[in-house]
Amino acid sequence: MAAAVTRRVGLHVEATNGGADDESRRNSSAADHSPVAKRINDAAANAKRNDVWVAAQEGEMPAAAGNSSQPPLLFRTMKVKGSILHPYRFVILLRLVAIVAFFIWRIRNRNRDGVWLWAMSMVGDVWFGFSWVLNQLPKLNPIKRVPDLAAIRDQYEQPSASGGESNNKLPGIDVFVTTVDPVDEPILYTVNSVLSILATDYPVEKYACYLSDDGGTLVHYEAMLEVASFARLWAPFCRKHSVEPRAPESYFGVKRRQPYTGSVQGEFTSDHRRMRREYEEFKVVLNHPGHKPELGSPASIDNPFDFSNTDTRLPMLVYMSREKRTGYNHQKKAGAMNAMLRVSALLSNAPFLINFDCDHYVNNSQAFRASMCFMLDPRDGRNTAFVQFPQRFDGVDPTDRYANHNRVFFDGTMLSLNGLQGPSYLGTGTMFRRAALYGMEPPRWRTTGSVKVIDDDDDHKGKEYGRSTLFRNAVLDDAANQERSITPVFLDDDETTTISSEVASLMTCAYEDGTTWGRDVGWVYNIATEDVVTGFRMHRQGWRSMYCSVEPAAFRGTAPINLTERLLQVLRWSGGSLEMFFSHSNAFLAGARMHPLQRVAYLNMSTYPVVTVFILAYNLFPLMWLVSERYYIQRPFGTYVLYLVATIAMIHVIGMFEVRWAGITLLDWCRNEQFYMIGATGVYPTAVLYMALKLVTGKSIHFRLTSKQTEACSGGDKFADLYVVRWVPLLVPTIAVLAVNVAAVGVAVGKAATWGLLTQQAQHALLGMVFNVWILVLLYPFALGVMGRWGKRPAILFGVLVMAIGAVAVVYISFRATYYPTGWSEMETTSALGKAESFF
Repeated sequence: MAAAVTRRVGLHVEATNGGADDESRRNSSAADHSPVAKRINDAAANAKRNDVWVAAQEGEMPAAAGNSSQPPLLFRTMKVKGSILHPYRFVILLRLVAIVAFFIWRIRNRNRDGVWLWAMSMVGDVWFGFSWVLNQLPKLNPIKRVPDLAAIRDQYEQPSASGGESNNKLPGIDVFVTTVDPVDEPILYTVNSVLSILATDYPVEKYACYLSDDGGTLVHYEAMLEVASFARLWAPFCRKHSVEPRAPESYFGVKRRQPYTGSVQGEFTSDHRRMRREYEEFKVVLNHPGHKPELGSPASIDNPFDFSNTDTRLPMLVYMSREKRTGYNHQKKAGAMNAMLRVSALLSNAPFLINFDCDHYVNNSQAFRASMCFMLDPRDGRNTAFVQFPQRFDGVDPTDRYANHNRVFFDGTMLSLNGLQGPSYLGTGTMFRRAALYGMEPPRWRTTGSVKVIDDDDDHKGKEYGRSTLFRNAVLDDAANQERSITPVFLDDDETTTISSEVASLMTCAYEDGTTWGRDVGWVYNIATEDVVTGFRMHRQGWRSMYCSVEPAAFRGTAPINLTERLLQVLRWSGGSLEMFFSHSNAFLAGARMHPLQRVAYLNMSTYPVVTVFILAYNLFPLMWLVSERYYIQRPFGTYVLYLVATIAMIHVIGMFEVRWAGITLLDWCRNEQFYMIGATGVYPTAVLYMALKLVTGKSIHFRLTSKQTEACSGGDKFADLYVVRWVPLLVPTIAVLAVNVAAVGVAVGKAATWGLLTQQAQHALLGMVFNVWILVLLYPFALGVMGRWGKRPAILFGVLVMAIGAVAVVYISFRATYYPTGWSEMETTSALGKAESFF
């Protein structure tokens, strides 16, 4: 079916008169560009006054030959104030010393009564310490970089003195959007993603949008025809009134609007009302834009919108669906991205490109310019492979039950990597340098005058990039000029036939056979987390990356708020991380071009699920205390507990420092801790099991696409999916941990009631109960999730837990009363007192 549709609609190019801002608009009113740009530039100014971040010393740039002036810097670098950073580093060092002292103490005080239990816990603690070091070392130097939009406008967007064609020198951008299934990825999300791209604030003639429909569904093709028509109204409306965000679903769904910042406030109310009515009516055939603004028509009976002073051009929009055949491994998203990379090289061949998942949209129309501040900066811009933006999400429940916002990672870990070689590639909301995706080396590592792809050996180039001569020539063009605009498609009939045939060839299943696509060129194959591995390959070659966080958020998307879907998403990520470790992309195999701490960061990314096997074991240890009182992990137990309390407390102190400099809330941090424990008791150990089976059997792991479908798409409750229980085996281990720790709390209460609260035995039992209660607190969101619609009332969960704990306590007391009606035997009393003494 997919192959048939591919042959029928294989490539469809739509172009139109519609557009982006140009010099005529800049001359008419500076405010037209300023609203969002001003907020971004204000953020840079505010950062200088921030009580956490201070300006870092900028590197000196040598003046160009024959020119005494230095090129302007296009972004500002901020570092954490010493009054915060130095104590943060000191606590990390202090905890490292405490961990070493803890291990030495444990070895000197080996528990000979239960050597097997002591040995297991010792191995677990050593791995905990090792994992913590891997996670913490890359965080020692967090860096924030703020784009300077005013500088890039001054440098690359000088208005034409004659009032003729634009004097815009911004490079071209190809924007890639991928989709597969219109059910799991609702068509409404894809439509809004494309519309927000077509309406973004970037010169129209400088960028093109590509949609890869990997399912070959007719509904996507027809939807893009409708999008192309509706965009002729939507894009000029956005420019005329400077609206944000520029995805219509999000824009019309905003309850509280920002102050009006456009140029024609008197017409806004009527235009807004009409545009809302037009939202579902998409018509009009598109033509490719030229370099001059094309002003629209004044309002009339047939056209109620007055676009007489607004550029109405649109960027090129391309729909494509690659060939699929039975028996071929199509490599999912990575294969689709590589097909788009080749096709776009023939149609527009922009030196930069941005990729989106179909459920993401442009939330800040200045985002493209912001990323260009890093790519074009005179300091190290030419050595920057990609610019990564944080992922922000709509439709997440107010309390963020399953840590979908993941602010600890996006605002903490990524800023830390920003101080090394750069953040990892996160799969969406990323601007790439096309040359880096082709596998070229960064300029600083090239031999003078040499570029990797310039090779006279056609056989070598064929093995590397495939047999398309037109595509190989496009690769050579990219090597020669990385700051060009896009290449418009103006062809006569003969050329159209040639280009269509060539494009169809680039999308066939067999094109990559015998080439290095998927390993040394393009997105990497055969690993579930193709994004992280692709970024790793670039860092290994010596490229660097940049992290760019702006306000309003550059891009926004949709996250799964259903518990099962969220866990399946994390399972795919963690499974892919382990695949990365057992592949040629292992951090140990990276060469000397990779920063040492960047290597440590990638090692941590590819091994973090392993430590959770020990966490799961610790969470199930209370099973032994349910049946016996003679097991001890370490003696003397009291000292062991004090060490644990001290080292865990220092983790939280470090966490509070990170909360401070990352600018996140305590709720963000708490949700991160809770969801990590949820993953550690089920998802991550399952990923380890999957990886072990793959290594033994040699069979690949299949991870299904995460469903983003919600009731909101059909007009229902916005958070309906939050209360839907979809039972899968993945839930069982965490449910078991919940049950074990509830029972352990009940037994501890029963023991305290049996012995008396003031006895040493009772105090010992209650101290152990603190661990069980802490686990229950961390698993609280999971417990609400498995309750389904009853989870809307947390009081019910508390009631159930109290009753369950009480029931276990009563059973324990009854059991003691039945089998020991006259009290403790002398041997049991002596044993209990001996344990109490060993505790201290």
